[in-house]
Amino acid sequence: MRILLSNDDGAHAPGIKKLYDALVTIADVKVVAPDRNCSGASNSLTLLNPLRVHMLENGFASINGTPTDCVHLAINQLYDGQPDLVVAGINHGANLGDDVLYSGTVAAATEGRHMGLPAIAVSLVGKEEKHYETAAAVTVKVIQRLRTHPLPADQILNINVPDVPLNEIKGVKVTRLGQRHKAETMTAQVDPWGRAIYWYGSLGSELDAGEGTDFEAVSQGYASITPLTVDMTAYNSIESLANWMSEVDFSNTQ
Repeated sequence: MRILLSNDDGAHAPGIKKLYDALVTIADVKVVAPDRNCSGASNSLTLLNPLRVHMLENGFASINGTPTDCVHLAINQLYDGQPDLVVAGINHGANLGDDVLYSGTVAAATEGRHMGLPAIAVSLVGKEEKHYETAAAVTVKVIQRLRTHPLPADQILNINVPDVPLNEIKGVKVTRLGQRHKAETMTAQVDPWGRAIYWYGSLGSELDAGEGTDFEAVSQGYASITPLTVDMTAYNSIESLANWMSEVDFSNTQ
């Protein structure tokens, strides 16, 4: 098996190194990751500047772009052939509920899915994020299972693992995305030159962390696996919206 490994925390992040060490025991692994922390980059692309590749001493490719850039460039230009699987992580912090919309980790996996490949995003959930080896071990188990039970063509697996030793993980739960309250208000400050600057506030608390959610599973000590799809169509609204639009008169539109 050939795995393309990326992340959003950067090529020097501890999570990607720990995951690489685990994955090379079961696969041929190529690492292509951003040259800096790109947390919150979502699916953004670098369109106005050229992308450059810098090879690190450990063999990782460091790119001056986003996580999406890294996966796209790797598959189109840097890989001889194609990988069998795209893996993103291990992210320093959770990607639960609404977080997946902003996550560069999930975006890297999404780009792999856009390129026609099965994809996994992996995050470590805790206050200090110490036990990357736990998330790495869970990921290896999931990949070994995928060899005989492949993903549907339109799906990504979003894995969140509690930051505890492996022997304290209670198991794995397949979950749905929960929801957060809106983020806290932004913080206004003043820079040394007296100019106003602004910082994003903390994440909002959980709005829906109920039964079956990724929030609930992780809080109870389980690794959470949520199947995601990139099709954002609100299918249950198509018929009602079509009926509503049929009553709009466009004949006098200038």
